Amino acid sequence: MMRVGYPARIDASLLTVMPTGAEMVPLEAGLDHDVDLDVWIPDALTPRAKEIWQRLRGVKLVLSLMAGTEWIPETVGPRVTICNARGAHNIATAEWTMAAIFASLKYVPLYCDIQASGNWKRRKEAAELYARLHPDEGAIYPPVMQEELAGRKVLMVGYGSIGKDIERMLQPFDVELTRVARTARTAPMVHPVSELGGLLPDADIVILILPLTPESHGLMGAREMSRMKQGALLVNAARGPVVQTDALVEALNSGRIRAAIDVTAPEPLPEAHPLWKCPNLYITPHIGGSSPRFMQRALKVVAAELERYIQGKPLENVVQAGIQDAASMGA
Repeated sequence: MMRVGYPARIDASLLTVMPTGAEMVPLEAGLDHDVDLDVWIPDALTPRAKEIWQRLRGVKLVLSLMAGTEWIPETVGPRVTICNARGAHNIATAEWTMAAIFASLKYVPLYCDIQASGNWKRRKEAAELYARLHPDEGAIYPPVMQEELAGRKVLMVGYGSIGKDIERMLQPFDVELTRVARTARTAPMVHPVSELGGLLPDADIVILILPLTPESHGLMGAREMSRMKQGALLVNAARGPVVQTDALVEALNSGRIRAAIDVTAPEPLPEAHPLWKCPNLYITPHIGGSSPRFMQRALKVVAAELERYIQGKPLENVVQAGIQDAASMGA
């Protein structure tokens, strides 16, 4: 039997998807003794997972419940193979992205504030907001109370599995979509990230949905934001460090752009951080992948990968091949 450690907080009924040949070993927070394992499913909360790792012995494979695995390589070292849960976050994160776009275009934060104030006449503030975002359009009658998604030009930076689901959800709104990724492709057309600067000025909405790598760290800085269209919307559903925070604060305070973000740098965002008070910003505290169905989806991805591992088949979601595995394959 292959010993597989998993967070004890997971509902045991969800583990029925695990393959035959896996001995599931629950790992409690505050583990006070060493545990021998072949495979580790880390806790979704990074600090707790790092604490538990100190007590684990013999782990050869890490199967993350998350799409992002940035902290895992430096924690477990190069001799351990790491797989992410590619696909587990798709629906929740894509839906958050759509909700964030609509919240921004429909001025939801403003209208929530108006509702709390109980003052109907404050709706004129929506027209004032639109005029600040689009100063070159002049007076519009009747006054603008919201904006539309239909027909907008959307620039999507990152075109993995989540990006493809966002594209699917955008299709009914007849947007003009331009795709950017690390690797250029032709079917469908995907521009290389080296062309990002030239594509930004034409976009009404810029969606960031790419992994955090040395190349993507700080990708959206002052130069890139200065190239964005006046009043354009920046949506960050990726990782906080993809955007240079100081540059974002400056761009928002200047009134040039607006943003909707689920991730920040630093994270958690300190209470006194200036980003909290920026205008034209919709912010959520990194909740985009969290939904009641998350664990069910994540465990299905993990179970399928574990089945392949037990049967000696190639793994699909490898983000780090352990040194011993690479050597055994002749690398």
